Amino acid sequence: MTQGRTRINRALSGEVPPGPLLVKGWVRTVRRTKNLTFVALNDGSCLESLQIVVDTDLPGYAESTNLGTGACVEARGELVASPAAGQPWELHAHELRVLGAADADYPLQKKRHGFEYLRSIAHLRLRSNTFGAVFRVRSALSFAIHRFFQERGFLYVQTPIITANDCEGAGEMFRVSTLDPIDPPRLDGAVDWTRDFFGERTGLTVSGQLQGEAFACAFSDIYTFGPTFRAENSNTSRHAAEFWMIEPEMAFADLAADCRLAADFIQYLCRYALDNCSEDLKFFDNFVEKGLIEKLGSLADAEFQQLTYTDAIKELQASGRTFEFSPVWGSDLQSEHERFLSEQVVKGPLFVTDYPKDIKAFYMRLNDDGKTVAAMDCLVPRVGEIIGGSQREERLDVLAQRMREAGIAPESLGWFLDLRRWGTCPHAGFGLGFERLLMYVTGMTNIRDVIPFPRTPGNARF
Repeated sequence: MTQGRTRINRALSGEVPPGPLLVKGWVRTVRRTKNLTFVALNDGSCLESLQIVVDTDLPGYAESTNLGTGACVEARGELVASPAAGQPWELHAHELRVLGAADADYPLQKKRHGFEYLRSIAHLRLRSNTFGAVFRVRSALSFAIHRFFQERGFLYVQTPIITANDCEGAGEMFRVSTLDPIDPPRLDGAVDWTRDFFGERTGLTVSGQLQGEAFACAFSDIYTFGPTFRAENSNTSRHAAEFWMIEPEMAFADLAADCRLAADFIQYLCRYALDNCSEDLKFFDNFVEKGLIEKLGSLADAEFQQLTYTDAIKELQASGRTFEFSPVWGSDLQSEHERFLSEQVVKGPLFVTDYPKDIKAFYMRLNDDGKTVAAMDCLVPRVGEIIGGSQREERLDVLAQRMREAGIAPESLGWFLDLRRWGTCPHAGFGLGFERLLMYVTGMTNIRDVIPFPRTPGNARF
């Protein structure tokens, strides 16, 4: 019977007994002595590499001496306890075969590379320690997101990527069209969108929330987890044109229930990372953000505080601190305000609630004061806002008026108003940008470094 491949993480963990083994992977380093060649082999299953010991008597040894960093090889041999410090096991090769050679121009050599340079070789940076760790954590937390909601009886919904609805009303949508861009059909001097593929203007979704509300009004508790898009020309470390969002929606829920779910969710994900990604988190703690593990542990066990937006503005104004943006009631909180509130005022995570209606979306429930809405932002130390949500406006007449005030024709979202016309109910939800969460969990400071192939202004190369 042919022996199957063993993943290197299993070989190093002691899960498999000493003895015959077949491993395959990519060469990280090659070190040669007079009689032996030592190959560090990594297959992406863990941070550490397995040392392959190649004797000069090995058939095909001459081929092994030409091995370069980046080559893909398979090695068959005996897994034995390693006499060297820092590595529990090594493989004494009986057979070594090159599956794919790599020449001297391989750009990921054994030295420290800057993140900006690594973005220019995004197809290869995945083989580096840092990005191997990033994408193992991303995979683990993707699973944890589904596990969290499935354990609580939420229905997973795949909402449309192409949509005619601008959820945020900001107009920052990528246009989807089959019309001739040079000479589109026109009617009365304007582009005739009725001649387009869908018969109207469409774009890539900025959020699955509106469709999620429809599902919540039938299944009670639902969540979406998928890609969203913003045609926002922002070249910052926190913005990308394509990113992933998690958006739960709950029927029969108010703002307080929304905050409870958000707190439970973020703490669950922190605990999951600590319990299941310990090796990679230690790497980040050592080389990316000192104190990362302590930060995640503190958030996982923290009590979430709450401040209204009005009280938050008062705290900022009374602080005596000079901010780049002066805190004024009616203006949105800036990152410097959010961090001050979480790091200095409450010294931990908090929810800021009840924002002025004029700086929040049309679908957020109008409070009795007529000036604020039942919205919340979850703020955490070192980052600021990490989750945003609200109780939704379930009253037909109020929602229609809010749409008109926002410059949105109610008839353009007739189906959304139907949810308030037939069987309306209180409901609430929030959105969490997956990449923002990953930046927090890994300590990486640029969103481009937690997405496999980032899409930013002027960059869609890979």
